[in-house]
Amino acid sequence: MRKTRMLLTAAIVLAAFPLAWAAGYKIDAAHTTVMFSIRHIFTDVQGKFQKFDGTIEYDPANAGAASVQFTVDANSIDTNNEKRDGHLRSPDFFDVAKFPTLSFKSTKVTPKGKDTLEVTGDFTMHGVTKSITVPVKVLGVLDSKDFGKKAGFSTAFTVNRKDYGMTWNKVMDVGGALLGDDVKIEISVEANGQ
Repeated sequence: MRKTRMLLTAAIVLAAFPLAWAAGYKIDAAHTTVMFSIRHIFTDVQGKFQKFDGTIEYDPANAGAASVQFTVDANSIDTNNEKRDGHLRSPDFFDVAKFPTLSFKSTKVTPKGKDTLEVTGDFTMHGVTKSITVPVKVLGVLDSKDFGKKAGFSTAFTVNRKDYGMTWNKVMDVGGALLGDDVKIEISVEANGQ
């Protein structure tokens, strides 16, 4: 009986061991940026989202077990132009009344060298979900007496807006489309240990 109890206790401790070492982080919105750009006639017009939230599980010793969940408030779009932002919130683009969030939830993480991860997950925008794979650079982790536990990550990738049902465009009188289809996304994350 005593041996069974000891084995049961050992099994519980071993089962809890990975949880004790899991490194959970919450996105620090004050030190994180979510930027995007799209071609308008000749130039790339940039914008950002002001509101977002998310969590990251990351342990440098077991990077393949990492995971991320990230949600963006579509209504918080900001391109420094009120009229354009209103159009982007409309049914022509994000249709924020119907699709209030963009989200990403990882399904697989593959380490690619010392400070690089290949993260595959479900990206949802404008009510359409597709599996995408993005490169993630690990900027660092620290456990500081002054600042607590911190982790930093960045990524840059491109999506085709038409793949997500955002097809609005205008043909110019001189020919050619007003907007490009590719949207470049850049995210720089600082996260706090939980």
